[in-house]
Amino acid sequence: MFSAKWRLLKKELKGAMKSASKLADLSENERRMVADIRMATSQANLNNVTRTQAYFAFFKKNPEIHWALLAHLVSRNAGWNMTDLKGEYLPKLLTSKEQTDFFIFLERGNWLIFQDAYPQLLLYEKSRQCGRPLFQLLDALNISKFMRPFWERFWVNGESEELTEALIINEQHYIERRVVHNHQYMETVMDKILFKFQDSLNFNHILFPYNTSAQQKTKIIGGTVHHFSAVDERVFLGRSLYELLFSVNSRLEEIIQWASEHPHSGSRKDFWPQLFNDIDETAPGRVHEMAESPCKRQHKGPKVYSPPLTLAWEDWSHKEAEPGDWFKHVGVLHLMKRKVNQLSGDIEPIYCKTIEEVEMATTAKHTFSRHEKSAPD
Repeated sequence: MFSAKWRLLKKELKGAMKSASKLADLSENERRMVADIRMATSQANLNNVTRTQAYFAFFKKNPEIHWALLAHLVSRNAGWNMTDLKGEYLPKLLTSKEQTDFFIFLERGNWLIFQDAYPQLLLYEKSRQCGRPLFQLLDALNISKFMRPFWERFWVNGESEELTEALIINEQHYIERRVVHNHQYMETVMDKILFKFQDSLNFNHILFPYNTSAQQKTKIIGGTVHHFSAVDERVFLGRSLYELLFSVNSRLEEIIQWASEHPHSGSRKDFWPQLFNDIDETAPGRVHEMAESPCKRQHKGPKVYSPPLTLAWEDWSHKEAEPGDWFKHVGVLHLMKRKVNQLSGDIEPIYCKTIEEVEMATTAKHTFSRHEKSAPD
């Protein structure tokens, strides 16, 4: 039964690779539908906040599309990483150019995934409204041929896990050449000390916040990207995060409830207001110092500055997505067949240690700079 499924999938994917439909072949109604989807996608793709909230709004209407919730939560993390670049510590460690380069890297990936995935979600929604599958329009929306068999299968079998895994594979491959291994970003981000510095501090955490009924404080679970440049590793982490997110129903409901009650702003104050603030409380020329572990979240002095996204960065104007379909061979199915590592989810102490390490690095650099300025010529 198991092997029969993969044989059928291979056959369907090979058939999809040979299929072709052009915008000129569509009816007037279909062309209008494609135009509406593109317009709605463009309107929601202004910045990390708008696209993150669009994912969640879609999930609330279509909870069977698990990927939309996963995308919402991962996109929240992208926003937090963007605002960290203008927050308490990183501006003291990075030059203004390095901050901007890293923001553009994060923003481009976030923008690209949304402009590829959101049309698929809207097309599914229109299919439901019409009462029939419209996935033949995926070609007209420039979606990889990899996705059509999975949407058609989902329409029949409703297997959320299979569709989620396909979307994870598609989106990570979609950004592989356009961002991760794009020469522009490799020169400014990937190959520089900047990115190696971030990776060495385990700064690539994906956090899922939630409130338990028994505790007042917000808890977090999640995982860490250790090898961001490897597409297989990003896919396996995505699948592991998905399993973690949907593994405990009671906790899943608490995560959804937290997301509903805390609209995404880009500030880490959204999940730990006891530690972070969207107002800069540190005196000019001083370095923020914590008196105790950030995990206690009982900081009595100034809080860690974490600005909202709209204050940290202006909306970025993107050039059109590079053309082309990443899907060339059905061998990519091995990314679905392989069993992934189960995440413990216990990321809170690791994340707190990261904050402490960044604070220490900032303090060390500030001290060195001060001594250097005071040293006699």
